[in-house]
Amino acid sequence: MDSDPRPPLAAPELTIVLPSYNEAENIPVIVGKIGDAMGAIAHEIIVVDDDSPDGTAAVTRSVAISHPHVRCIRRVGRRGLSGACLEGMMAANAPVVAVMDADMQHDETRLPVMLAEIADGADLVIGSRYVDGTRAGGGFHKKSRAKGSELATSLANMITGNHTTDPMSGFFMMRRDVADTVAGTVSREGFKILFDIVSRFGAELDIREVPFEFRERVAGESKLGFLVTVQFLGLLVSRFTAGLVPAQFLLFALVGTSGLVVHMIVLFMAASLAEMGFVAAQITATYIAMTTNFIFNNQVTFGHRKLVGMRFWTGLLTFYAVCSIGAIGNIAFSERVFEFGAPIWLAGLSGAVMSALFNFAVTKLVTWRDA
Repeated sequence: MDSDPRPPLAAPELTIVLPSYNEAENIPVIVGKIGDAMGAIAHEIIVVDDDSPDGTAAVTRSVAISHPHVRCIRRVGRRGLSGACLEGMMAANAPVVAVMDADMQHDETRLPVMLAEIADGADLVIGSRYVDGTRAGGGFHKKSRAKGSELATSLANMITGNHTTDPMSGFFMMRRDVADTVAGTVSREGFKILFDIVSRFGAELDIREVPFEFRERVAGESKLGFLVTVQFLGLLVSRFTAGLVPAQFLLFALVGTSGLVVHMIVLFMAASLAEMGFVAAQITATYIAMTTNFIFNNQVTFGHRKLVGMRFWTGLLTFYAVCSIGAIGNIAFSERVFEFGAPIWLAGLSGAVMSALFNFAVTKLVTWRDA
């Protein structure tokens, strides 16, 4: 058999993970910029794409034809930055792995500096927007977003301590064995994986910081928004309780609270304005509240498993069924607690908590099961 005439690729010293969604315009540019920054340092780039409708995966594969160190992982039916980062890190071939955005807001020229810190013994190196010598606001188009980022960082620091000035950074590097260790513990849902890692393992790791200037996005749109903010607040509370209360359940409960408000408004309008009988008004309010709860949960709580198309409607039907069973259980459980002598408020609260736990656990397994 003839030997392959092509020279073998050098084993990569660093794997760079680029989680992406609608970054088709940016991928060819960032691959070139990373190549210029890394110079002779052997590296590979893994683009983890959440099935972008703009063809990010196809563009990445096209780039890989002339850049064989570039790979693409296309995630179908899965969403979320943290999960994308973890999948990319677990697919890495190099002994060191970095995570950075594909939109060029992170400074790729800092990668060799961060790699040198790892070679010097660091477990985790964070590209910080707030350590001395950096300017955080350059990449924020609005002052309100810059202030919001600073507030989120201050809240995160209350939990992570003094391990880093920027636990909310999306630009970091770690040894592959450290990535293997944290992968089984940190949440696959959510937006801020570094915060989760530092809050859980900060005291055990040698963490160092490298300053960088947060640049303006070149193309595409920012992924930050209300959904990400709500998800982060849920993760923040979860870590504050040492994981006793899962972030997803907090979001589910928050949505349920909004559903109670919707229920009461619809009940009042149906009974008073539309002059429905109480039973008809109650049934109408119940199903409208269930519908809004389902929509909000589909967007927020289980956004990484978002149901679309026909799966949206079948999911809605299973949500109706599960929540109806939960409502029956709520009444039966609260009645039993009341019979044991508990005050009415405690009996009602216990039934509500029981049904919320039931609805969350069952809809997670049935309605929003993994695709």
